[in-house]
Amino acid sequence: MSLRTAKATYDLVLLPGDGIGVEVIAEARTMLDQIATAIGVGFACTEIACGGKYWLEHGEKRDWPEGSEETCAAADAILLGAVGWPTASGSPATMQNGQMAGWSAVIGNRTRLDLFANVRPVRLLPGVLHNLSGERALVWKPENVDMVIVREGTEGLYSGVGERATDDSGATDLRVITRRASERVIRKAFQLSMARGRGAPKDKKKRVTCIAKHNVLHGCRLFVDIFREIAKEFPEVEPDVCIVDSFAMFVLTQPEHYDVCVTTNMFGDIVTDLASVLQGGMGMAVGCNIGDDHAMFEPIHGSAPPLAGKDRANPLAMLLATGELLAWLGARYADSRLTRAAAAVETAVATVVRANKTLPADLAGAEHAAARSVVAAAVRGELATLLAAR
Repeated sequence: MSLRTAKATYDLVLLPGDGIGVEVIAEARTMLDQIATAIGVGFACTEIACGGKYWLEHGEKRDWPEGSEETCAAADAILLGAVGWPTASGSPATMQNGQMAGWSAVIGNRTRLDLFANVRPVRLLPGVLHNLSGERALVWKPENVDMVIVREGTEGLYSGVGERATDDSGATDLRVITRRASERVIRKAFQLSMARGRGAPKDKKKRVTCIAKHNVLHGCRLFVDIFREIAKEFPEVEPDVCIVDSFAMFVLTQPEHYDVCVTTNMFGDIVTDLASVLQGGMGMAVGCNIGDDHAMFEPIHGSAPPLAGKDRANPLAMLLATGELLAWLGARYADSRLTRAAAAVETAVATVVRANKTLPADLAGAEHAAARSVVAAAVRGELATLLAAR
């Protein structure tokens, strides 16, 4: 990541998308306005409609307006809400080319802007209870859940190479694993372990775990071989390899073992959603799509059409994603104002969660739930106090 000088105004693209994505990104924009006033920095926000609803309403081949690709490429950073909207029949909106309506903003941006590392922090905040079988309880301890999963974001089963037979007799999806993509995402994982510096909760060892299915798949054998090559560049970090199906068990039964994990695109998509259970569900989970020159940040909870318009969504993942955006910009532009604001966002969310008074339904249960707008306002209240302290 090239180091640049701090700017007076940062150009951001906001992609609200569908459903609750529109609602939570509005909360993020309000928080950005608050931060801008408090720290003396400008955010020039360009909002671009996109997703399934856009495609259905416009009856076009595109799922966002002409010129959106160029606008995203010119931005300092991108904030994504969520995409996905049902048709009248209830099936997901799908474009003529077979791609989901919303592909351009998500997978399109990842591939076009070369956002090769999908970085997902998995941290359990004190005060979060786990919802299992309809009951709320503290299943995992906060001190045992503090890892980062790094998912390759540009190839694998999402490379777009495949076809479906015209007579529906079969379909193929080609999984593409290349040395170039593998090397850089694996190296990113080792660099993250070094930068975190605290290691795994269990033994404080800096460790990178490679998640693969190398006992069966050729692409995984290549990925693991490259992992072992890259590991030699980082003698301070312990290399670890785990078969993906075993990891699905161990991440829930032994989360304290993990510091940083790295894997291919599809496996990463699955295990990060699984790992979100550790932190209270996808309403708390953040996705950071990072490249050398661009970055896009998002909550990973999806558009949740049944919740749209009811003020019931959990805004915390989006607010945390906005904090990650500020941290990335702060590091990229050596802007201590943004770095400080990012830390304040994380602390504000943690304070609201720990207080256990103003939480959304997925964290508090339906009987004690606060509205999305109320939860977001509580975070902004804590944030105001933190930013005022100089």
